[in-house]
Amino acid sequence: MTAVTETPVLAGVGSERSLSLVRLAAREAVGHGRSLHLVHAFDWGAALAAPSVAGPHDAAEELLARATEVAKDVDGSLPVSGEISEEPTVDTLVRRSETAFLVAVGDSGMSSAPGRVCVDAPAVQVAARAGCPVLVGRRDPPPEGPVLVGVDGSPDSRKALAWAFDCAARREARLVAVRVAEPGCADDDPEVLTGTVARVGERWPAVPVECHTIRGDPRSVLVEQTRSAQLAVVAARADQPGRGMLGSVSQTLLYHSPVPVIVVRGFAATDGPDAQDQRP
Repeated sequence: MTAVTETPVLAGVGSERSLSLVRLAAREAVGHGRSLHLVHAFDWGAALAAPSVAGPHDAAEELLARATEVAKDVDGSLPVSGEISEEPTVDTLVRRSETAFLVAVGDSGMSSAPGRVCVDAPAVQVAARAGCPVLVGRRDPPPEGPVLVGVDGSPDSRKALAWAFDCAARREARLVAVRVAEPGCADDDPEVLTGTVARVGERWPAVPVECHTIRGDPRSVLVEQTRSAQLAVVAARADQPGRGMLGSVSQTLLYHSPVPVIVVRGFAATDGPDAQDQRP
């Protein structure tokens, strides 16, 4: 593993089902030369209902120890730390995101849930409120496909494109950039997308790229495109990059994409794409 830079990758560890997320977060930390910090929110309600608080607390420590082992299996030299927080997971991760490189959180089964997903779902709340990019994992492992990114030409979508290029380079994967022209939109010239991709991609000349301009509804088109990808990358809210908000496209991908999604929003003050000429 390369030298570790200051801001870590954070991962929320809620239960044994979170161990696949820990593995994914550890790979991101190793690939970016970051440390990994594991966070478990202690359930005081359940603990007080138990015969002894010591039992649930010991179980929480055992879970973090198991998660550390899983992370170390990815790379034995990865610096891993952990904490048991007395705050809810969302509050802890959002607060810590201000000085983090990336936050990883599980989707609590959102992608397989029928109908509309509650906006109070932890993954949605973290993605909407975090101060850095957020990786939302899935229960099932993704296929070995390309990295998919949605591009609409906005400044935030260009940041997402840079992040996606970096992800593809680190994974030695193909990048598929998709621009969706909505029905009634006259501007469906494919050169708009290829020009943007060429400019942003100058830093990653070895990454093979496909550009597709597709007419349709951006939400349904991108969800369908994720089915053959290993990772989807999208800006939090391309048209209004205000904090505490998610656009309809990013929300739809969080709810329904079967593969992990990185929602690109604010960056830590000391590093990240904004501070390093938009390079992750």
